[in-house]
Amino acid sequence: MSSTNDIITTYAQAPAKTITAGGTTYAYRELGPKEGIPVIFFVHLAATLDNWDPRIVDPIAKTRHVIAFDNKGVGGSSGKVPDSVEAMADDAYAFIKALGFEQVDIFSFSLGGMVAQDLVVKHPELVRRLVLTGTGPRGGKDMDKVAGVTYWDILRATLTHSDPKEFLFFNRNSTGKPAAKAFIKRLEERTESRDAKIKTQAFQTQLKAIKKYGRGTPSDLSKVTQPTLIANGDNDRMVPSVLSEDLHRRIAGSELVIYADSGHGGIFQYHEQFAPLAVEFLNR
Repeated sequence: MSSTNDIITTYAQAPAKTITAGGTTYAYRELGPKEGIPVIFFVHLAATLDNWDPRIVDPIAKTRHVIAFDNKGVGGSSGKVPDSVEAMADDAYAFIKALGFEQVDIFSFSLGGMVAQDLVVKHPELVRRLVLTGTGPRGGKDMDKVAGVTYWDILRATLTHSDPKEFLFFNRNSTGKPAAKAFIKRLEERTESRDAKIKTQAFQTQLKAIKKYGRGTPSDLSKVTQPTLIANGDNDRMVPSVLSEDLHRRIAGSELVIYADSGHGGIFQYHEQFAPLAVEFLNR
């Protein structure tokens, strides 16, 4: 057992590691005490390891073994991005099993939440607790419009020399704009061994996968018996907020939190309220 002093609890300091599973080398970072059931973080569209908000990761890593990873074909992970969410879930499963875990908790955001749902439905025994944020169910209403919104906001961001996430994740008002700037700044706290950015083709393939998922036959979410926490902002333009309510209705016993005056990145805007809630939920 390592002494408390050796435990890394800040995401900015988490060492960059790799593991190979099924011919793919996955890049990942781990932090927190290496004992108990780990919390695996499933990241959003176009995201790499550098896209997790340290104000969400660090509080969880104080008491839990946290692992974040790059999906296949993204950032530091090898291979090609799969064109379906189901295949992404198979990759995540291979990654978790390669690390030798029999059971995990999952913290997911956006596309990560779609991948997490497919994983839980296929391998229910693997997941103990589930956090689904800024996401929606397979075949959910308007889910297939994500690509259009994304391209429009990338254009708006390019014209104003901003990060697209400022438009995609936050309301463009007096609350949202400063929250967006603060979030982007937090993502830059790590200065060493940063991840490679996603390539355009990989990003486009992810968008195709989301569109396919949005038009797919709904999964049977009555199979999800794990304790589930669902969270979003009340004005999510990427994955409409009503889809969080839809998930809540379909996953028996799930808990739902909707933050007022916030968008897709509601959990980042309200990290001071949300992080302790997530910690309490995951540590039950």
